[in-house]
Amino acid sequence: MTGMFAISRAGHDKGQMYVIIKEDAEFVYLADGKNRKSDNPKKKKRKHIQLVKTDVNKPLMMKLKAQETVYDEEIKRAIKIRSNHNRHQNAFIQKEVTNVKS
Repeated sequence: MTGMFAISRAGHDKGQMYVIIKEDAEFVYLADGKNRKSDNPKKKKRKHIQLVKTDVNKPLMMKLKAQETVYDEEIKRAIKIRSNHNRHQNAFIQKEVTNVKS
């Protein structure tokens, strides 16, 4: 799971997207590069997150698994790219649905 995107399902940060920067048996440690930096990740129970199984950022995942230094800017950029891709995909689907109805 390290390096994958995750969305918080519970707590005051519900709906927030993070990158899993490390994990143990019961918890995952999340960072978004903005509010939660990689040097102070959010500790969250596994049951309180929803994994995003698509659009994994391969370079970021490789760095995390190799335990190399990951900068907050890299995490922010990965989340931003993922979010923008998702918005464009949703806009395309809406456009297709509108065209079908016409």
